[in-house]
Amino acid sequence: MASNEASKKVDLARGAPRGASAPTPPRQIPPARPPQKRVGPVEFLSQVRDEGRKVTWPSRKETTVTTIMVFVMVVAASLFFTVVDQALRYVVGLILGL
Repeated sequence: MASNEASKKVDLARGAPRGASAPTPPRQIPPARPPQKRVGPVEFLSQVRDEGRKVTWPSRKETTVTTIMVFVMVVAASLFFTVVDQALRYVVGLILGL
């Protein structure tokens, strides 16, 4: 089903049907995962500790710089939204004559 003459010509040149008449390929089902073995709390904490050792933790300097940048961005966003809010309040006041 074409929407206009140009798309009808393209469809005829392509030779492929459009719309709901084209069959969709069947969806493949992913293989089922085998159930994981349950572990006790001691072994679980041991695994957590092992995974924690694999993590590349940031240095104190990286943490400090990132924290300062977050505070700077919060202040910048606060100032921006304060200015926009005051400008909109002024414009609405002019429009409504308050």
